[in-house]
Amino acid sequence: MSSESQACGQALIDLVRRYPRLCVLTGAGVSTDSGIPDYRDEAGAWKRPPPMTHQVYMKSHLGRQRYWARSLVGFRLLASASPGRAHHTLAELEAQGFIEGIITQNVDRLHQKAGSKRVVDLHGRADLVRCMQCNLLVRRHVLHEHLATLNPDWAGMEAEVAPDGDAYLDDVDFSGFQLPDCPRCGHGILKPDVVFFGDNVPRWRLERAMSMLDDSQALLVVGSSLMVFSGFRFARHAAAQGMPLACINRGHTRADALFTLKCEAPIDESLTALLAGLSDARTSSVTG
Repeated sequence: MSSESQACGQALIDLVRRYPRLCVLTGAGVSTDSGIPDYRDEAGAWKRPPPMTHQVYMKSHLGRQRYWARSLVGFRLLASASPGRAHHTLAELEAQGFIEGIITQNVDRLHQKAGSKRVVDLHGRADLVRCMQCNLLVRRHVLHEHLATLNPDWAGMEAEVAPDGDAYLDDVDFSGFQLPDCPRCGHGILKPDVVFFGDNVPRWRLERAMSMLDDSQALLVVGSSLMVFSGFRFARHAAAQGMPLACINRGHTRADALFTLKCEAPIDESLTALLAGLSDARTSSVTG
């Protein structure tokens, strides 16, 4: 384990001993070890052109063709991804009573796969698809099977994987890609049940996440630059309440001025050091 991870772990141990009920806010950086790329570099800038927006998806048929063609190629990795050490460590910290809950900006469900119980999927779930007309929910793999049947030449295509089940396909004509109709109403637009850029988090979900934060004693941000307001608002709310804020993230974040503690160290090692220190302290108190 690196010295920076050990130092980060010790600083977090000191924080949690004083504030033993954490709310954890996670971003794409917590899932990169699972093979899922992130969107931004250490300066908080886009690594590639910005992803699909809600407005383009809803207004442009060609935009939807492009989205689903790339998804048919890229979603296989997201669907088969396994939780990394950071996910498992956070689940264990929750099981030991140190985490009130997790607010995740990710749509990969890896926290749940690792065993975390109290998770708010702030930006929705990539494994579900919703009809924007009749509100029908279907499993995404079912839609992908239909897409593969309609577009057999695309199903076996290979490309560089992009964040959130996307793939980089350049200089490709998407106009012939066939999209299915909603199986219930027959004319609604089928959209992944996620919050695209430019869309709003549903109020009920935001209220649930805020309630989780208010029931906690400190906020720990893991693997997020907080450049999107939907995540930054929680840091701002915590600071307004006088709540300690800690962060494990390499590079610039939107909330750097608000943090009580900022660690630019490997996420998995830092969380492992935190768990080990808290577990050792608990064992010592029991045996002593």
